[in-house]
Amino acid sequence: MSAASIPAATLHGLIAEYDTPEQVLHAAEAARKAGYTKMDTYTPHPIEGLDDALDLKPTRLGFAVLAIGLIGAATGFGMQWYAGAEFYPLNIGGRPMNPWPNYIVITFEVTVLLSAFTAGLLMLARNGLPRLYHPVFNAPGFERATRDGYYLCVEAVDPRFDPAATHTFLEGTDPVRVEEVAR
Repeated sequence: MSAASIPAATLHGLIAEYDTPEQVLHAAEAARKAGYTKMDTYTPHPIEGLDDALDLKPTRLGFAVLAIGLIGAATGFGMQWYAGAEFYPLNIGGRPMNPWPNYIVITFEVTVLLSAFTAGLLMLARNGLPRLYHPVFNAPGFERATRDGYYLCVEAVDPRFDPAATHTFLEGTDPVRVEEVAR
């Protein structure tokens, strides 16, 4: 495709296909050094160093999961303590009203339950899922991204994006092909 066959108003970006993970890693590093900031890669497996090449920030998902897990632990323990010691106390054989070792299993289960739901739901929300459509799905051969294809897409919303200049830049990274992606 030529660098200007899709009207600029409907252009999502340019996508380049590579044969190896090393090529897409080097292309992402080169694009970052060239000043591109709005880009993404699509690969069938994680590639070490690609997050740094794309300048992705670490996720804070773990802190949210920890906070909700602690709330779950406090809630699980508190429900049992309130039920056993305050709401319906039973004095059986002189045992204490607050037998905390009995509460460990349920406290653990509520902690894991709330942590798992938090991790799953926040991951889905953060990734924008479920996403039934994305413009790169229309790129020729893109179905290979789940098997053996490595793709770098520079988006049209990037301040440095110019269809002709970006096409030339991507061609200089030695891809298999460079294609335009419509919205």
